[in-house]
Amino acid sequence: MTRCQVPAVLIHQIEQELDKEEEDVMVFLCRDLAPDLVTANLRELLMALNEREKLSFFGLSELLYRVKRFDLLRRILKTEKATVEANLARSLRIVPDYRVLMVEINENLEKEEVSSLGFLLRDYAPRMKMAKDKSFLSLVIDLEKLNLVAPDQLDLIESCFQNIHRIDLIRKIEKYKHEALMSSIRSQPAYVNALQASLPNLSLIDPPYNSGIQDVNKGKPQSGQSLIVAEPVHMSIQESGVMSHKVNGNQYRMQSQPLGVCLIIDCIGNDTDMLEETFRGLGYDVHSYRYINMNTLNQTLLQVARLQKHRNCDSFICILVSRGSPQSISCTDHAFSGFPLEQIKKYFTADSCPALLGKPKLFFIQTYIVPENEQECTSLLEVDGNSEKIISNTQFLRKVTIPQAADIFWSHCKVDISILEKSPSASSYYLRCLSELLRNPHKRKLSILDIHTELNRKVDDWNKTVGPSQQYSLLLQHTLRKTLVLSPT
Repeated sequence: MTRCQVPAVLIHQIEQELDKEEEDVMVFLCRDLAPDLVTANLRELLMALNEREKLSFFGLSELLYRVKRFDLLRRILKTEKATVEANLARSLRIVPDYRVLMVEINENLEKEEVSSLGFLLRDYAPRMKMAKDKSFLSLVIDLEKLNLVAPDQLDLIESCFQNIHRIDLIRKIEKYKHEALMSSIRSQPAYVNALQASLPNLSLIDPPYNSGIQDVNKGKPQSGQSLIVAEPVHMSIQESGVMSHKVNGNQYRMQSQPLGVCLIIDCIGNDTDMLEETFRGLGYDVHSYRYINMNTLNQTLLQVARLQKHRNCDSFICILVSRGSPQSISCTDHAFSGFPLEQIKKYFTADSCPALLGKPKLFFIQTYIVPENEQECTSLLEVDGNSEKIISNTQFLRKVTIPQAADIFWSHCKVDISILEKSPSASSYYLRCLSELLRNPHKRKLSILDIHTELNRKVDDWNKTVGPSQQYSLLLQHTLRKTLVLSPT
């Protein structure tokens, strides 16, 4: 018998004592230990973990502790609850904190509340099967399969708890997220989330581009940093001086296939499908994400900025839909004041993303403004790929200076959060009009500035027909140096 194995007789005795609900909880706790055995029953799962030397005496003790079978700890494993707690305090554990959190929440929910959660989740996962007696853990498993819930993606569950007025459970999740964030700063996460799976060529340990990357041969690396040698940047034809006869010298080249990456981050969830269809129709490679928090936003922006695909594309588009303030977005977080919008530009300027040097970078932002008296406490967010930390308060934001960057088109639309509260499933009028203009075969032959002028007119017409709380405020800033047409040229 190897050191980690547990006698089969102990597994048999424990299995005989557990009821169906306790077995289901144990299987849920072990899902990450054997991803290939998620459909196995408890005996098959424990025996497989045992054979793979992933189940120790301490691990089995922890599982009994998590299902609160302290009697079996003493009678079968001959140990005490206090001993197990001491081992857990010394990090002798096999169950991830995320699984423990879900089990604790499961214990604190009534059947009626679980039924309400299932009903609410139909808005996000209409095809999800909803049995009448489904448990909360079963709901979580279904959401995991749809990539709507993960250890670093709990905002959807938080939103549902908000609707059933379980603020105590939201606080429990926020505590877990804070501890996970602090832990991730100290070490690389072991969990592979949906973003990493969809971008398989990216490594979280690759050093990000920084402002000194183009001058690496002019100076020595700082202490503790490795020298980063940048690959040659494939610039757009008009930037390298070799002009295609098809492209006017005063017009950006738009000939690549795809035209570029289009990143859609929709934390409200009402516009993703429409935007995906619009920009795929224009010839963009669309990457869309819904209901993410600010930590995931930071990781997403960083990884998309690292995509090698930018080198062979002629443009980049980023669309953000979120609650927030005039200067920041809050994504799905409850305990943060916001992620500064100016910081988002910084990921894609030439010093941070050389592959987009000389190429147009378009940002379309829809912010649902939350009144200051309803914004919750500030917090600290560690921003990957930058030397500074972003502190969400007004005084610090004034100190954040973004260098004047060329080839940026920044369209920011703001509207009061009350419009969303009155019609929770309604799309943004601003984004709806933008999509209609870009889908129109005649309109999309116009320059992006002309299209935005038409968009501004439509928004102005809307504002004349509604009250102040439903009016959209549209701001355009750009540093385009040439005419831009969002269609192949």
